[in-house]
Amino acid sequence: MINTEIYHRDFNIDSQLVKLSSEVEKKCHLVFDNIKQVSAYNQSKVIKAMQEYRVSDSHFSGSTGYGYNDRGREVIESVYAAAFGAEDALVRHQITCGTHALALCLYGVLLPGDELLSVTGKPYDTLDEVIGIRGESGTGSLKDYGVTYRQVELLENGEMDFNGIKKAINPNTKMVFIQRSRGYSWREPTTIATIEKTVNFVKNIKPDCVVMVDNCYGEFVEDKEPTDVGVDIMAGSLIKNPGGGIVLSGGYVAGKKNLVDQASYRMTVPGLGKEVGATLGQNRSLFEGFFLAPHIVAESLKGAVFASALMESLGYETCPGFDEKRSDIIQAVKFGNPDAVIAFCQGIQKGSPVDSFVTPEPWEMPGYDSPVIMAAGAFVQGSSIELSADAPIRPPYIAYLQGGLVYEHVKLGVLCAVQELLNKDLLKL
Repeated sequence: MINTEIYHRDFNIDSQLVKLSSEVEKKCHLVFDNIKQVSAYNQSKVIKAMQEYRVSDSHFSGSTGYGYNDRGREVIESVYAAAFGAEDALVRHQITCGTHALALCLYGVLLPGDELLSVTGKPYDTLDEVIGIRGESGTGSLKDYGVTYRQVELLENGEMDFNGIKKAINPNTKMVFIQRSRGYSWREPTTIATIEKTVNFVKNIKPDCVVMVDNCYGEFVEDKEPTDVGVDIMAGSLIKNPGGGIVLSGGYVAGKKNLVDQASYRMTVPGLGKEVGATLGQNRSLFEGFFLAPHIVAESLKGAVFASALMESLGYETCPGFDEKRSDIIQAVKFGNPDAVIAFCQGIQKGSPVDSFVTPEPWEMPGYDSPVIMAAGAFVQGSSIELSADAPIRPPYIAYLQGGLVYEHVKLGVLCAVQELLNKDLLKL
């Protein structure tokens, strides 16, 4: 019998809460087993891709200056493409964030007069000013360049509105955009099966329409990726799932070769594209992070399942439920009042290995349309494959929990978060 007294002794967790958490873990056993099976499949897929391209320690050395003929860079991009079922990939530490990677695709593919159609409602907040939904004119948004934008909302049950999509597609619709994760929305993520159905539906109406997926938070959650099922181009962040928690910065684009090339011209310049970009000693972490990613994602998912089950047992509404299908690593918990959502995030911070002594507060974060509180005691700043929790301070006051390099840390962090609710008399056991 493992002694759980350390939770009470060292972290002041209520003994009754510790007992409840043990009961919750038993309930999650079958879900954990399924996560392990998907992880094993994805791990084999990554290893096969590395073997196929004969990864060697010679690929770990970096380049400087222009970065011409960087064999390691070429191989890691081939490995990503193979593992993701894509023709080509762009994997660079110079891509600053997921939004940057997505913007490379949007600016690379869309031209004046084209229309961008989002079929999962409004994209994540940080794309608002890229598209031109929000913000000042003249900043270089897609709208400034003559690209129009429309969106089709999901149905009330969270499913695709295929009738709405059919009506919305017109001769100018150059790209259909799908956001895989829930973002700051109370909805289920878009599953690979739904993405495949949407691709086929769109292509049947307009075969030359480019289908793009924001794959942030979704890599290795299921046994297929969007590009495995016909998506033309997708993008994500290396300080999320595919970086395995050790990549210091970066993003990726994967998909059809011509589209990846177009995105690369926006990262550098036309004519140079993927041929330049010094790796500066980062290749080793890119390879190793990708190797670790399927297992790290599984640890994160187990933590999300535990969090959902525990919060459900305490009377909170969660999305998804602990035993529901997942297609991203995000766990949403609805609190209904600002004090509770802030306390929960502050408790996550208290359970962190880094900056546990810091108390996060809501602030006007660039790119967001409301104050946001972000808890993240991470080894890499902003890494959301490491345990973090954030919440826009607006009704209905939902906290979004994601990440966790090891399951045990997620469990401790969630216990600290619930304890913070107890300490502030926002919850009774």
